[in-house]
Formats: sequence, C-alpha cells, structure tokens
Amino acid sequence: MRSSLPHRLPDRPSPLRRSPRFNFAEKKLGVVVKPIEKPRLVLKFIWMEKNIGLALDQKIPGHGTVPLSPYYFWPRKDAWEELKVLLESKPWISQKQMIILLNQATDIINLWQQSGGNLSQS
Repeated sequence: MRSSLPHRLPDRPSPLRRSPRFNFAEKKLGVVVKPIEKPRLVLKFIWMEKNIGLALDQKIPGHGTVPLSPYYFWPRKDAWEELKVLLESKPWISQKQMIILLNQATDIINLWQQSGGNLSQS
C-alpha cells in the first residue's frame, strides 16, 4: 500500500546553510577566559585575651572552604608544633608552602604575645 502523501518535502532552508543576513567572519565574541584558580591554604586565627587559636583551611575557588585542622590553642598547647605535624602529614603540601605557613603562624603568635592578647591600639 502506497500512501498518497507527496514524495517531496516543502522547501525549507537547510540548517547547514549560512544565512546571507549573518556573516560569521564579522561577528566578534567578547569571551574572557579566566585562568583556573588553584585551591589555597589559609591560616585562621582566634585572638583571645589568654589564648590564640590557629587552624588551617583549604579555600577552593567557587566552592568555599574545607577545614583541614581543628583549632590549636597557644599557650595551652604548642599550637605551632601541632600545626607543623599536621602540615608534615599532608604530602601534597610543599616544603615551601609549609615554611611560609609556619612563618606566618610565628609572626601572629609573636604579635599576640607582644600585645598581651589585647587587640586595641595603644
């Protein structure tokens, strides 16, 4: 049984043909490609009168932060040494990053000691 439908489809522009109204070569797209930001390690501090707390987080651009450690409190415990042990346990943290983070922790602990835990400007 043959259908009585016409064998020829109606004329339609081919989707593969370029429209004469749009010249692809003249169209300039303003696309900005941002470099992929790497996750960063961030030291966090809790500045109190009798203690200072140190913690390590990993900041993942576009996704927030991931805590990598609890807060270590100095002088209750040796927070610097605890931070050092934590950093050494993470093989993906480079020696250079570890030194930078420990130096930053030292600077903040020293500042806290010199101020006597007082944040106000003298």
